[in-house]
Amino acid sequence: MPSPIPSIDRSTLAAPAGNRLVREAGALRELPRLLFRSPNLVRLPQGTQNVLTIPGYGTNDTFMFPLRSTLRLLGHDCRGWGLGLNGGEVELMLPRVTEQVVRYADQQGSPVALVGWSLGGVFAREVARDAPEAVTRVITYGTPIIGGPRYTVGARTYGSERVDDIATKVDERNLIPIERPITAIWSRNDAVVDWKACVDDFSPDVENLEVQSTHVGMGIDPDVWSIIAERLADW
Repeated sequence: MPSPIPSIDRSTLAAPAGNRLVREAGALRELPRLLFRSPNLVRLPQGTQNVLTIPGYGTNDTFMFPLRSTLRLLGHDCRGWGLGLNGGEVELMLPRVTEQVVRYADQQGSPVALVGWSLGGVFAREVARDAPEAVTRVITYGTPIIGGPRYTVGARTYGSERVDDIATKVDERNLIPIERPITAIWSRNDAVVDWKACVDDFSPDVENLEVQSTHVGMGIDPDVWSIIAERLADW
């Protein structure tokens, strides 16, 4: 069942101020938390899912390697997207990402769970929208699901005309429901994306879960990893 959605005022959405980025230094506290809880992580529920991780903007598969390693220890067949650096060109890259997912599903003979961090979650959602037969579920964290870059610190680099164009296209895409279960993880401590843009209050089968880490910190937050493992488990 979908989880309760927090009361949010969309009219207050805005790109985080650049000076808030200093909060992202808080990501460093996640590493000792992760190390301290690592014995518990390997005792999380086991699973045998096909899983593809999709990195955030400006990162590649290396960033999500620790998560993939943990999921493999739990029994999953977990792979990176294999497309190098995520340069942010969603329209250009989406067909290639979709092709990767469909090929992976065909090779395994069963569909794939998609786990995306930040912009990687945008790709995950759009692949599930376009090729639902190849996808079991979508898990995102720190992912702007509305507005494109409008409500992110990167908005200033796009220019207002392009931001408006992307936001319009995102709104149009969101009119097509995603037919697979979605878990959207977000944090009020996110200094890169306005957390209200990460809450999905319109998809038919979605749970919205709050964590306490920063945007970057979500990548190594043991709470995020636990949620991912539990959603992927073979119950």
